[in-house]
Amino acid sequence: MIIYDKKTIDDVEVKGKRVLLRAEFNVPLDKSTNEITDDRRIKAALPTIRALVERGARLIIVSHLGRPQGFDDKLSLKPVAKRLSELLEKPVIMAKDVIGEDAQDKAKALKDGEILLLENVRFHKEETKNKPEFAKALSAMADLYASDAFGAVHRAHASTAGVASFLPAVAGYTINRELEMLGRAVGRPKRPLTAVLGGAKVFDKIGVIRNLIDNVDNLLIGGGMAYTFQAAKGWPVGTSLCETDKLDLARELMALAEEKGVNFVLPVDTTVADRYAADAVPVIVDSDKIPDDMMGLDIGPKTSKLFQEVIASSGTVVWNGPVGVFEFEAFSRGTRELARAIAEADIISIIGGGDSAAAIEQLGYADKMTHISTGGGASLEFLEGKVLPGIDCLLDRDPRSLVAAGNWKMNLGVPSEAESFLDKLILRVKNVDSRVIVSVPNTVLSLAVERTAGTPVHVAAQNAYDEDKGAFTGEISMKMLAEMHVPYVLIGHSERRQLFCETDEGVNRKLTAALSWGVRPIVCVGETKEERRNNDTEKVLEQQVKAAFADVKPSSLCQIMVAYEPVWAIGTGDTATDRQAEEACAFVSELLAGMYGEEASIVKILYGGSINEGNAQGLFNQKHVDGGLVGGASLDIEAFGLIAEVK
Repeated sequence: MIIYDKKTIDDVEVKGKRVLLRAEFNVPLDKSTNEITDDRRIKAALPTIRALVERGARLIIVSHLGRPQGFDDKLSLKPVAKRLSELLEKPVIMAKDVIGEDAQDKAKALKDGEILLLENVRFHKEETKNKPEFAKALSAMADLYASDAFGAVHRAHASTAGVASFLPAVAGYTINRELEMLGRAVGRPKRPLTAVLGGAKVFDKIGVIRNLIDNVDNLLIGGGMAYTFQAAKGWPVGTSLCETDKLDLARELMALAEEKGVNFVLPVDTTVADRYAADAVPVIVDSDKIPDDMMGLDIGPKTSKLFQEVIASSGTVVWNGPVGVFEFEAFSRGTRELARAIAEADIISIIGGGDSAAAIEQLGYADKMTHISTGGGASLEFLEGKVLPGIDCLLDRDPRSLVAAGNWKMNLGVPSEAESFLDKLILRVKNVDSRVIVSVPNTVLSLAVERTAGTPVHVAAQNAYDEDKGAFTGEISMKMLAEMHVPYVLIGHSERRQLFCETDEGVNRKLTAALSWGVRPIVCVGETKEERRNNDTEKVLEQQVKAAFADVKPSSLCQIMVAYEPVWAIGTGDTATDRQAEEACAFVSELLAGMYGEEASIVKILYGGSINEGNAQGLFNQKHVDGGLVGGASLDIEAFGLIAEVK
C-alpha cells in the first residue's frame, strides 16, 4: 500500500509569492438561474485559501466546472467568484480567461493577500489532455503550486499534475487530511480493519478488492456486485445484476481471501423484487434461494445484523458504495442501517466519497464520521493501491526518501520484451517505499509510459537533444518527451560523454531544455580512473556540476536529480566503497549548497556504478547518498526489487 507523505503549504514560504492553487469548485448550478445550489466544495477550500492569504501569498486559483466543450458562459466560474468573495468577506478578482492576456495581466498586478480566480480551466481542451504547452503557460504565472482538489488528483491533467513539472508543488489542507486519514485507515489502521464495499459491479472494484485483501481483517460485500460472488458459489441469483464473465475472478478473489485469513462476508439474506422500480414490492429471501424471476435490490435484515456485529467489533471501518438501491425507499434499509451502525460504533470511520458520502449526508450522520472523502474516484484508486498522479507530483516531506533508478541501456528495446518485464517489475515493487524509475530505450518509451500509468514505476528516457525540432537525424527532443508524458530523462551519462563526445556545455543545454518542457532531468557526473588516480575527482565534479547548472534558477532545483557515477566503476564490476561514494556525493551536495544555499538540499544525489543487491544497503545508508542509478542489476527483476526495498 502506497502511503504518501507530502510537503504542505505550511512547509514553504509564500509571502510575496504568486501561488497557483488548484481548487475543487465543481459545484452544482441551478439550470434556470445559474445560481450555486450547494457551496460545500467552496467552503471546504476556505481553510487553505485563508491560510495562504493571511501569510501574504498572491493567490491565483484554478478550477474546473462541469464538462464544457469549449467556452460556455453557463459554465463560467463567475458565480463561484461571487460566492467565494461573500464567504471570505473580501474581493475576489475574476479573470476573463485562463492563460490569456487578461489572466496574465491580473496575475502580474496581484498584491500580497489578493485573490485571482481564473476562468474555467476546462474551456481549454489542452487541460484534460495535459498538454505541456498549456501547463507551461499556466505555471508561468506563478512561483509555487498548491494542490487542494482531491477529487481531481486521480487524473493527470495540466492543472492537477502538469504544472508540477514546472513549479515546486505542495499540498493544501484538504489533500493533506485526505492522505492522512486514508493512509492511516489502510496503512496504519486501528484493528480489526473492516472494509465494506457496495456498488453495482465487481469489475469496478476488482483492484480495490484484490488490494484490500492484503490489508483488511474483514471484507463485507453488498450491492449489485454481491450477486456475482453468490453466483460464483453456485447460488441462484434470478434476474439480479450478475457479471457472468467474472465468475472465475470472483472465485479467485474468495479463495485468495481465505488463503490470507480474511473474513469474507457475503449477504445471507436478500431483499428481492420482480422488477427494478421504486414501487416494486420488497420480498425477503435467503441469499441461496433467490427465485428465478426475482432480482436482488438490497441486503436483508439478517445480513444487516451480521454486518452490524462485524462493524461493532472493528477498530477501523472503510466504506465505499451503498449495499442496496438506496435511491428507492423500499430498498434503502440496508444502507440506512449500515450508516447508522458505523455512526454509532466506537470506531475510526472512513467514508470513501461518491454515493456513500451522499448517503451519509442525506441521513444526517456526516458529523459522526471520522472522515468523509471529498473524492469518490480518487479514494477508490487510493484504496486500489494506484499511484495518484496529482499526488505523486508533489514534493516529498522527507528529502531523504530513496530513489531506485534503473538504466536498461541498449537492452529490452523490443516492445514485447519490455512489456513483459514491466508487468513483472510493477508487481515486484508495488509496495516499496522508494521512487522506482526505469530508463528505457526510445523504441519502447510510449509503451512504457502507458504500461506504468497508475503504478509505482516511473519512466525515463536515456537521452534527448536540446533543440525542439529540426534536421537532427536520429535524435529525440525534450519537447517530444513532454508530449509523450515521459517524466524523467538521463543527461550527461558517462557513456554519452565518452562514446558520443558530449561536452559539459552540451549537458547544460540539455538540462535547460528539459526544464523548459517540464521533463525532470537526472544529471550524471563522474570521474575516470585516471582522474581519480591523479586526485582530480573533486576538480572534475566541480567542473561538471557548475557547467551543468549554469543559469539554473533555484526554483527549478526540485525538478533535478544528480547521479554521481564513477566512470571506472560502470560495468566493470568495481564498485566505489561506501566511503568513496559518500565523499563524492557529499562533495556534490556541498557544491550545490555553495551555489544555491539551503534550497539545494532538495536535490537528490544518487550513486551509480555496479550497484547490486549485495552492496546497495551499505551505499544507500550513507548520509549523502539518496539512492542509486542501477545498470546491469536493473535487468534482473528480483535483484532490482531488492535494491528498491532498501531503507
